Amino acid sequence: MNIAAKRWVPHTIASVCLLVLLYPLAWLLATSLKPADEVIASLDLWPSRLEWGNYTTALEGVSGIPVSRLLGNSLLIAGGSVLGNVLSCSLAAYAFARLRFRMSRPMFGFMVATLMLPHHVVLIPQYIIFNRLGLTDTFWPLILPKFLATEAFFVFLIVQFMRGLPRELEESARIDGCGPFRTYWAITLPLSRPALITTAIFTFIWTWNDFFTQMIYLFSPEKSTITLALRSFVDQGSTSAYGPMFAMSVISVLPIVLFFFVFQRYLVQGMATSGLKG
Repeated sequence: MNIAAKRWVPHTIASVCLLVLLYPLAWLLATSLKPADEVIASLDLWPSRLEWGNYTTALEGVSGIPVSRLLGNSLLIAGGSVLGNVLSCSLAAYAFARLRFRMSRPMFGFMVATLMLPHHVVLIPQYIIFNRLGLTDTFWPLILPKFLATEAFFVFLIVQFMRGLPRELEESARIDGCGPFRTYWAITLPLSRPALITTAIFTFIWTWNDFFTQMIYLFSPEKSTITLALRSFVDQGSTSAYGPMFAMSVISVLPIVLFFFVFQRYLVQGMATSGLKG
């Protein structure tokens, strides 16, 4: 095999894999423009005529709640979760990576072990606690735990990154009179930006796509998120409005795509410098 063939074979394989991965998105976009009778019956990718009314119906929202309100609720929950995870997980990671205290290693090992704990195991105790506090049917059960460093994966990710930072900078700051918190805020936190942005991206995507937890805690239509609203297109009137449902799916995907494209270079850098360190 000559040099030119060796060069083109990997690119061809990568291009084919890319097409396979992008096909569901292309199908989603095409289906959102199909008339109702073609969504299930037709196997063609592209519709016979463009039904822009699907997007008009989707923008009207569900149960009298406009899509702008649904997007706002989702952004509020996702934004609060990102802020909580970045602050709390970075503080916990700084303590494990830079501070010396008794039982730090067993505590870190116990924290990592919680990665194997299924989410459903703690769901009922958490629901009982929030219900007794009167916080159900509010956004607090979805945001408040993020400020308590409950995401062990992100704590571990940031710890691995902080362990690779030079200690000389912190020692210089300590000589200048900086305490642990000032050193964390002024020195370690800015240098950990790739890991923090990686945490923010994954938190935003996972929170935005979360359906189960939001369904458990949110009851009122005005507090529904864009994820919960998608279910309403299947249930309302005992019929399935597939066209508007796929149109709203496209609308719900756009914030994730935009968020990813803005921060994708930090995601690659953060994963490359955090996940491969021992």
